[in-house]
Amino acid sequence: MSLDSFKTRTIIASGAERITFYSLPALEREFPNVAKLPFSLKILLENLLRREDNGFVKANDIRALASWDTTRNVQQEISFMPSRVLLQDFTGVPCVVDLAAMRDGIAALGGRPEQVNPLQPVELVIDHSVQVDYFGTADALQLNAELEYQRNRERYVFLRWGQTALNNFRVVPPETGIVHQVNIEHLARVVNRETANGETVAYPDTLFGTDSHTTMVNGLGVIGWGVGGIEAEAAMLGQPSSMLIPPVVGMRLTECLPEGATATDLVLTITEALRKRGVVGKFVEFFGPGLRHLTIADRVTLGNMCPEYGATVAIFPIDEMTLDYLRLTGREAAHIQLVEDYARAQGLFATAQTPDAVYSETLQLDLSTVVPSLAGPRRPQDRVPLAKAKTSFAAALPELKKGVKAAAAGGGVATKTALAHGSVVIAAITSCTNTSNPSVMIGAGLVAKKAVGLGLTSKPWVKTSLAPGSKVVTDYLTKAGLQQYLDQLGFNLVGYGCTTCIGNSGPLPDEVAADVREHGLVVASVLSGNRNFEGRIQQDVRANYLASPPLVVAYALAGTMNLDLTTEPIGQSRDGTAVYLKDLWPSGQEIQQAMLHAVTDEAFRRQYAKVFEGPERWQTLPVPTGDRFQWDPDSTYIRRPPFLENLQLEAAARTDITGARALAVLGDSITTDHISPAGSIRADSPAGRYLIEHGVEPKDFNSYGARRGNHEVMMRGTFANVRLRNQLAPGTEGGVTTFLGMPGESQAHGAGMSPTPAADPVLTIYDASMLYQKAGVPLIILAGKEYGSGSSRDWAAKGTLLLGVKAVIAESYERIHR
Repeated sequence: MSLDSFKTRTIIASGAERITFYSLPALEREFPNVAKLPFSLKILLENLLRREDNGFVKANDIRALASWDTTRNVQQEISFMPSRVLLQDFTGVPCVVDLAAMRDGIAALGGRPEQVNPLQPVELVIDHSVQVDYFGTADALQLNAELEYQRNRERYVFLRWGQTALNNFRVVPPETGIVHQVNIEHLARVVNRETANGETVAYPDTLFGTDSHTTMVNGLGVIGWGVGGIEAEAAMLGQPSSMLIPPVVGMRLTECLPEGATATDLVLTITEALRKRGVVGKFVEFFGPGLRHLTIADRVTLGNMCPEYGATVAIFPIDEMTLDYLRLTGREAAHIQLVEDYARAQGLFATAQTPDAVYSETLQLDLSTVVPSLAGPRRPQDRVPLAKAKTSFAAALPELKKGVKAAAAGGGVATKTALAHGSVVIAAITSCTNTSNPSVMIGAGLVAKKAVGLGLTSKPWVKTSLAPGSKVVTDYLTKAGLQQYLDQLGFNLVGYGCTTCIGNSGPLPDEVAADVREHGLVVASVLSGNRNFEGRIQQDVRANYLASPPLVVAYALAGTMNLDLTTEPIGQSRDGTAVYLKDLWPSGQEIQQAMLHAVTDEAFRRQYAKVFEGPERWQTLPVPTGDRFQWDPDSTYIRRPPFLENLQLEAAARTDITGARALAVLGDSITTDHISPAGSIRADSPAGRYLIEHGVEPKDFNSYGARRGNHEVMMRGTFANVRLRNQLAPGTEGGVTTFLGMPGESQAHGAGMSPTPAADPVLTIYDASMLYQKAGVPLIILAGKEYGSGSSRDWAAKGTLLLGVKAVIAESYERIHR
């Protein structure tokens, strides 16, 4: 219980209940500035009031935040304790592996292993494992699911152990949805209630997630952001996170989106603007009259891509739209009433009369200026207006060609599949960023309906797929009569999970892949995702563009980036008439009419009624028993991690780094995908060779993400991105470096080290690391700006450590990796 030094404990009625809370308006008596605080800082302030203990939270911490003033740059550190932790399986499995190892460590020290448990709710959604092996057929969903269980059975059995052995730990099984969409549609509370000793306390829903796009829930007025697994584990075990009081950038939105523009176009516009402005380490808060024209589905799209523009959170206030969304998604009426009563009593409920807060700085965007856009070919912040997509690709082509053998200028003239530079070989409606938004999903369905009606088809070389973030999407697309048209264009359902967005796009058809490799073609993907980093989407695809679902369908029809969709025909109708994008694009009224009929609260209630039970495939998996996990020494998926070996009660002292060698010298924007890839494993890579040596056939490699429970695979996969460019090995691409030998030596085979042929000192980064470590040589990484941007991937830190790297020296670091 809080010390409540400022006497803010207050009671209100909500329905028939008496609710206790720590009142921010009561704090205004002593600190009038509280009324002007940004919405996000008010939530942090309540977190301090409720947890005041003169230890982690002192009265002076509360005073500092309550007195927040934009005119003073106060570097005050405060603690923050989220009310729950959200995991996905790629990052969540290593967390559970660590908890299992902690139990072993506690047992070795003479303690009781069963006492190692999360102290607050932890929910893990299995969404990152399904791959697009089958597509374009009615049975693709079932075939991909069967393969998913075959590949990941060992991981899933391990999670079943976690379900039974750990307290406060629940799992949403495969074939359900994407973690962030499941979070906003079902798991998010907005306001929590906790009853103990006959008293019910209400407080804001807050969370840490082991996925950078945890910020999607910010669109519901919930504070949460992505963290690494280590920080998430600390929160699970009751340890708060320390942070400086952040600057808050106010983003004032005015007017409304024009006809033809989507929330995807808006988020790409904001990502471009805020990345240029520089908001790393800052909170972004949206306000202004434009908010009333953005649905919750639009808002969560903006929250989702928060890590792409570099902010910590991208928050919207709670308002009437929030309550409407909770009703639509089937939340209980009493809980919705609590959300409203609490938010109004706390000054957290926004209305048209709510005064603007005071921000560290204020930016403005006129929504009516947003135009249809893509982002690419390499970064989410590189927005391209649709009207300039053709010329933009042509301008990027010379740089994209680097690292592949030269192809003819025309490209593909002699190919077997009519492929050329710029051919779109993947068109994927994927990712919670967009599949959570009925307007763009129904928009895609309407584009498909009109295209089919005119006799258009997707180009035969395009790998098409539809992977929604929840089963509700399938429900309303079917009810609206649109899924059949998507199916006819090859956008059959392939799974409920991240798929292409995380790099699980699966292989290209053999004949397409062969042509791409043989002719050195720069081909493209268009996906409704949130990331298009190098080497992430598909290793044969060098140009990757983010776009709205309707544009994904359009590019499947066009089959190429070498077309201006705003002026050139996308195809021909059955009678030979030229068909333009404008002929296919639905009006806002058409979309709204379809949504009104098809998107219902009944669908949400039905689809989420048994969300933790899972399909029969999940229910019939074996469930290991026991307080401690029984490690299989032959496993290539789940191994006891080395980090807790020889566990001691006191941490070892740090020592200076002397005689170090550089393992890699890298440029700007080195992402966690460059450092620790999530996608497919090549047979000729160090990780691939390890798996083959342990009896795993290449067809069963699965992905780096699925192997994160095995440190042997992960350290071999560190810096193994096929698009990595290491300046120590100029002219190369991939995870290689020049072996420099011992410090002070001029040759690459110093005394006591395994010799390397002097004529070819270029080795894989892993092999070079092992040579250095054998000789006791410490290693460093040198890099430019924005090192570690992207996913909350702590294997990007763990793997680097296991390679013997003692320091990473960069011009700047992204918050989530730092």
